[in-house]
Amino acid sequence: MVSKNAMGKIATAMAAALLILLGMTTTSPALAAPNGKLPEVYNFFSGIPFELSHPGGDLPGSNDWNCKPSPEHPRPVILVHGTGGAKTTNWGSYVPMLRNRGYCVYALTYGALPGLPWPFTAIGGMDRQDVSARQLDRFVEKVRRSTGAQTVDLVGHSQGTYMPTYYLKYLGGADKVTNYVSLAPLWRGTGDVIPESRMLGAALGDFPMPFCIGCGGMMAGSPMHKKIWAGGSPYVKGINYTNIATRYDELVIPYTSGLVPGRRGENVRNIVMQDTCAQDYSDHLAIAGSRRAAYTVLNALDPEHPVKVPCEFVPPFTG
Repeated sequence: MVSKNAMGKIATAMAAALLILLGMTTTSPALAAPNGKLPEVYNFFSGIPFELSHPGGDLPGSNDWNCKPSPEHPRPVILVHGTGGAKTTNWGSYVPMLRNRGYCVYALTYGALPGLPWPFTAIGGMDRQDVSARQLDRFVEKVRRSTGAQTVDLVGHSQGTYMPTYYLKYLGGADKVTNYVSLAPLWRGTGDVIPESRMLGAALGDFPMPFCIGCGGMMAGSPMHKKIWAGGSPYVKGINYTNIATRYDELVIPYTSGLVPGRRGENVRNIVMQDTCAQDYSDHLAIAGSRRAAYTVLNALDPEHPVKVPCEFVPPFTG
């Protein structure tokens, strides 16, 4: 019989091997380009090599606690990763893009299960959404104190589009966020069109699944899902929402779960990437590594100075 200690070592080795395998899909960018700009690599996995070489570190350009927002970009941007992601592994494309354009950019790893060694510390979004939301709350306050900004902008991917709503509705975050930009959002929960899925979500609730305690909370019909929809909407008035979805999302089913229209007084814009480019085959992961989606995020953060979103081939998985 294998001991608990041995099982823990095996699990750690498997997680490390997974990160290494994913890291082999791309090369680690240099820390700085000759012109002083950070290299921009549009690939969902581009942050993994940095995590492998700097466990628990911050991507170059992120979490600079001396950064002060400029008049052009007065609000710091906080990146909120998806299930299984981290402040490095999810945002290799976004940190340099934002920093090169003058934003103060921050990223946290939330929901990593406590008491486990690296690389589990770099596998976030595993805990309950209410626990993760409290971690986000503390991080937002740290960013606001550091920068002096009254409000921040949030850019989330997958679970990172869903969990912050708990922060807004229950932890006092509603007056601390201006723009809420979502990549592969799942407002209605995944499996909403499948009656059996809704029944399972209601039955399991936030039942702890192996290694992902909070995954049940993203199922339609779960207690957490009902909290997200308190008041009849996932949105909070006064916040600008941009939902960016892909028709090829294989985890948010249907992809339209994240395209909830706003009610009166709610400012919501819904975007499907394929509506403007049939060559875009981004899926649930690739949408967070695609240049097309990234430039769409730029326009959501600064609509007064839009950039051209190219129509170009976007492969699945990597972006």
